[in-house]
Amino acid sequence: MSQKTKYTLSIILFMTVLVIDQIIKISVKTGMYLGERIEITSWFNLLFVENNGMAFGWELWGGKLFLTLFRIIAIIAIGWFIIKEIKSRQPIGYIICLTLIAAGAAGNIIDCLFYGVIFNNPPYPQVAEFQPWGYGYSEFFYGKVVDMFYFPLIEWDMPQWVPFYSGQHCVFFSPVFNFADASISCGIIALILFYNKKISQFQFKKPAS
Repeated sequence: MSQKTKYTLSIILFMTVLVIDQIIKISVKTGMYLGERIEITSWFNLLFVENNGMAFGWELWGGKLFLTLFRIIAIIAIGWFIIKEIKSRQPIGYIICLTLIAAGAAGNIIDCLFYGVIFNNPPYPQVAEFQPWGYGYSEFFYGKVVDMFYFPLIEWDMPQWVPFYSGQHCVFFSPVFNFADASISCGIIALILFYNKKISQFQFKKPAS
């Protein structure tokens, strides 16, 4: 496959992930109130939450501004790396994995950069609406990431005799995530499963004594 074709496929995939991710997020943001839960099946729900952290709602040390700047630097670095790998004639599957990671990171960057200045955050049970630029719920760089996919695959209550967790309600796979998070995860998992030899090439080797 030619370099031109790889560039084209990578750009198309990148833009497709971005568009799908933003369509879903904007639909949820303007169609559901914060905290609303819609049960699609017993194991798949739509649950509208927002977070300041990384994928699956995790938090990162350094605060919101640091996180947003870190994401921007990371996406630039990944983009440069993809171009470098295409020029070195790496297989298209490998390029697709890297593109999925880059597109997912970019999708969440859009939330952080723009959502705070173009959306309001009304109280329950109202849903958010677009606002004139700068009249949103926060400042540029300080928007919150919209998450909505929730898979409570197994739920149970701990027996009363279990120490410290007596009677506690537990959920297997409780993170709430979005399409961008899924894109990042799929790219990383595929890299580990199918291109682990390439990943190992980037490990620092101990110099021979």
